[in-house]
Amino acid sequence: MSKCQTKKLGDICDIQSGGTPSRSKNEYWVHGTIPWVKISDINSKFINKTEELITEFGLENSSAKIFTKGTIIYTIFATIGEVAILNCNACTNQAIAGIKILNNNVSTEYLYHYLVHKKEEVKALSRGVAQNNINLTLLRALEIDIPVASEQKMKSEVLNKVCSIIEARKIQLLELDKLAKSRFIEMFGRCSEDKFGWGLKTLEDCCVINPQKTTDSRLKPGLEVSFCPMPYISEKGEIKTDDIIIYDKVKSGFTYFAENDVLFAKITPCMENGKGAIARNLKNGIGFGSTEFHVLRPKKEMITPEWLYFLTTFQQFRKDAENNMTGSAGQRRVPANFLKKYRVSVPPKSLQYEFARILQQLDKSKFRIKKSLEKLELTYKALLQEYFG
Repeated sequence: MSKCQTKKLGDICDIQSGGTPSRSKNEYWVHGTIPWVKISDINSKFINKTEELITEFGLENSSAKIFTKGTIIYTIFATIGEVAILNCNACTNQAIAGIKILNNNVSTEYLYHYLVHKKEEVKALSRGVAQNNINLTLLRALEIDIPVASEQKMKSEVLNKVCSIIEARKIQLLELDKLAKSRFIEMFGRCSEDKFGWGLKTLEDCCVINPQKTTDSRLKPGLEVSFCPMPYISEKGEIKTDDIIIYDKVKSGFTYFAENDVLFAKITPCMENGKGAIARNLKNGIGFGSTEFHVLRPKKEMITPEWLYFLTTFQQFRKDAENNMTGSAGQRRVPANFLKKYRVSVPPKSLQYEFARILQQLDKSKFRIKKSLEKLELTYKALLQEYFG
């Protein structure tokens, strides 16, 4: 292979972060036409559409900025190092940077794969108290090896073939997630509606909000528990619970939760991006994690964890939560009182159990797809290592 040039990312690209128009101004959002990218929209190599849209007025009168088609977007806050390519003109929130190539000697496809390869290196540079972040100065200083055009093309073509199969598997998973949400709406209606006449109750009526660890008699010195900081919770309901720690080390300064509790990220932008999960497979049935989680413990006689978790995933629920956030920019949080007073139509337990069974069947299909996806991603990572060292 030919000799590479090494350049800093900031020398070959214009790099800027996005911004969020005020949620309190309907004219920034209602009847919007401009795609607005959140981390939860990054599900594939290319971004073709987004869950939310902003208006031209919102773009012109806020910190939002337009990134053109072909711009590489890169997550810099809370979730670090996720990469995609815009397949349309779009804006992003402040947790995402736009990387526009200025050097004609670098192809978009090549840089995309190179940045995927650099993910763990960049994550190691991230800092933060409540949430990890990577500032643009560090991102601009990232070194990129640039071979001749023919070599970039060869490597990109091979990697793209594997990526295309990976994309197909991810689309299958997304379709199953959409199916689960559509079944929820068919069976229970939408957030805060009482379509079936079951009556409205507050979430405080049907779950304990932020249960206290003093109520858990299992907590004793030396007990092993799961430790789950914010990065261990995904925007897709996944939770990593295999980090084990002694209770004595986390009894102060961390959030307590237990098996089948629902975790809800309360801080921006994690909340808007959809971070949350059902706490399962915890060591000794107990976990501790970030103070930026609200914990919702279902009252067993009223609701199931599956029903409660899915309720919190809907865009309307997250929008309502966002509209009630308090605090300064960058550190805004959903207050516990919002959750306590949020009114929902509670369906019969028999229907909730039926929904849980539907999810079990969908999870079996997702499991098979994920196993195939894992093998493909290992192949992709091996190729990245071979090509980029």
